[in-house]
Amino acid sequence: MTAWRRLHGGVRTTRGLLSSRWATDQHTWLCGHLTLCQSLSTSSLLRNDFYKDLEAQLAAMRKKAADALPGSSWTPLEINPNLPPERADVVIVGGGVMGWSVAYWLKQRERVREGVKVVVVEKDLTYSQASTVLSAGGIRQQFSLPENIHLSLSSAEFMRNINEHLGVLNEDPVDLQFNHSGYLFLASEDVAHIMEENYNTQRYAGAKVSLLSPAQLKEKYPCVNTDGVALASYGLENEGWFDPWTLLNAFRRKAMSMGVIQCCGEVTDFKYTVNKVPTADGDHLDCRRIKSVKQVQMPNSREYQPVECAVVVNAAGAFSAKLTEKLGIGSGPKGSIAEFPLPVEPRKRYVYVVHCPDGPGLDCPFLIDYSGVYLRREGLGGNYITGASPEEAEEPDTSNLEVDHQFFEDKVWPRLAHRVPVFEKLKLTSAWAGFYDYNSLDQNGIIGVHPLISNMYFATGFSGHGLQQSPAVGRAVAELILDGDFKTLNLHGLGFRRILAQEPMLERNIV
Repeated sequence: MTAWRRLHGGVRTTRGLLSSRWATDQHTWLCGHLTLCQSLSTSSLLRNDFYKDLEAQLAAMRKKAADALPGSSWTPLEINPNLPPERADVVIVGGGVMGWSVAYWLKQRERVREGVKVVVVEKDLTYSQASTVLSAGGIRQQFSLPENIHLSLSSAEFMRNINEHLGVLNEDPVDLQFNHSGYLFLASEDVAHIMEENYNTQRYAGAKVSLLSPAQLKEKYPCVNTDGVALASYGLENEGWFDPWTLLNAFRRKAMSMGVIQCCGEVTDFKYTVNKVPTADGDHLDCRRIKSVKQVQMPNSREYQPVECAVVVNAAGAFSAKLTEKLGIGSGPKGSIAEFPLPVEPRKRYVYVVHCPDGPGLDCPFLIDYSGVYLRREGLGGNYITGASPEEAEEPDTSNLEVDHQFFEDKVWPRLAHRVPVFEKLKLTSAWAGFYDYNSLDQNGIIGVHPLISNMYFATGFSGHGLQQSPAVGRAVAELILDGDFKTLNLHGLGFRRILAQEPMLERNIV
């Protein structure tokens, strides 16, 4: 019995051992199986990633092979995305406010959507030396010529409704920061009769202007010293000053939204054909037609792109004569119309910012003294902008934009303090210089086509009033290009006839 129990206990122990070993083996198998499953799962993910990468590489290889087929646009050379297109209808040389105004009006007046392909070429997109943004930003109607009065009246109306013209969907509205304050011109006894003649011309053209006697001037502006003043002229509306950069950028933003192409580069040459046209005296004139802007040089690069075009607009401002020189204008035979160069050259002008806490403040007009000194308010903190045009014999060097502070000490401050005595105490806080596109013949803009370059249109030579007239001039040039003639304003008097005949149409109210 005892032996049987011992045997029975041994069998139970063995069963326990077998049971324990089976459980251990089962656990080992399960753990191994799970590890194997995890390994297989990870391998599956890696395999999927491998196939995806392989498919992407094969797709890229197929695209590259397709691009290399004849007729594709593929090239082994890297394409500069800033290059202009190879063809355009109109190339505008000069991306200042005048060039962008022309571009906008071309797109605005095109008869078919995207019917006119326009490219604007500007060599400095920072505009650090652009005449537009370095100007005093004024607008006035007090000119001596009807053409200038009408241009500024039309431009003033454009600016009053600027968001109807230059507003862009889903963009902030345009705010020119316009300061409505009339120009106040002062005349001495010697030139008072000219002011009266200008006044009659301005009123006849529709400008709102009033004449003031010295007593009326003193009553309206007590800060002004009327010594030597015989007559004053004050603009009642459509005059003041605004932010030049805002107007330039508004034209550019709107034009680009309409499809105009902006290109950063410099036009260095043209490709053109020459036709010999007989003259009345039996001679011949070489008439040129531009086929392409031969070289648009990229900035800081030797790379260039020729652009075939039907029309070129010369809106290069102070340096527009350099373009005509490349076409032989100014180097023709003696006695021919090709002898006369484009009479536009850079003239440097200084703008000084002064601080005067006791100044006239909000009551300050845009003052133009007969001595040549001007003054206007700048902001609300007692700051003012002033300057003057130098005498012809004292024109400064135009090879740079350095400011001559001695000119302020000698020529500007004494005359300013004499006319507005509170400016005897002031602080010169800053200054800058900019270029006028100065028309040396008559200080008026040149708008139209040169008779010896059949497809180059000009908008240059405005001698300091181009910014304020840019909206109306841009429309006029677009009319010439698309309609063949002026439609809104008669500006034939500002064409090339007076240049070639050497008959100046002088503007007597130049600041």
